[in-house]
Amino acid sequence: MQKILNTLLLAVFIAVLLVTSRWVGHEAYSWMPTQGTAEAQKVDDLFSFLVAVGTFIFLGIVGLIMYSVLLYRVPKGDFSDGSPSRGNVKLEIIWTIVPVLFVMWIATQSYKIYQQIDIQGLTPIVHLHIPMADEPANAATEPTDVNTRAKPVALEVMVMAKQWSWAFRYPGNVTSTELHLPVNESVRLKLQSQDVLHGFYVPEFRIKQDIIPNRTLNFTLTPLRVGKYRL
Repeated sequence: MQKILNTLLLAVFIAVLLVTSRWVGHEAYSWMPTQGTAEAQKVDDLFSFLVAVGTFIFLGIVGLIMYSVLLYRVPKGDFSDGSPSRGNVKLEIIWTIVPVLFVMWIATQSYKIYQQIDIQGLTPIVHLHIPMADEPANAATEPTDVNTRAKPVALEVMVMAKQWSWAFRYPGNVTSTELHLPVNESVRLKLQSQDVLHGFYVPEFRIKQDIIPNRTLNFTLTPLRVGKYRL
């Protein structure tokens, strides 16, 4: 009878954990800025899931600790040693493999989102200078534009960063100091810096990208919400 009662209590405890974790994960969406792009939705979905899992683990551990403290306290005045405990190989394998698989899954999902955002990264062309006599060896790089896997888009905008302003060049050689993007259409931004390292960051887009001088960095996004956002 006691075993059945313990099983029911454990089932109720897990059910409460699942409901609470799901609710906290749903609330996590409100912790983030407004979703301005389709890519922001993917990032927020992953963030919500991780918050839910973290809540489940945290409350589960705290609950087990409180259960042990309240129901398995040593009687007052009892200073005897507890019964010896041997290692449990099966349990050790489980609590090693499960976290490893979970972390690998998180890494895979994060990489998929990174790929869907279509940040093309940096692949500089390096020219190695072969020294003559006592000349030092050095490597020089040239400006590169990575377009090996570019996706079709409705609009392509050149983003020029410089101290202390931004410039945006649209098709037809139209230049502006404000970035205007169409809604529900894919847009490719081509980021360049004219002087030093700059950061392109729009919280509502869930995008934060460093812009390195002498490099062109492309990424694609799809705006979904009309509004004014701070860069």
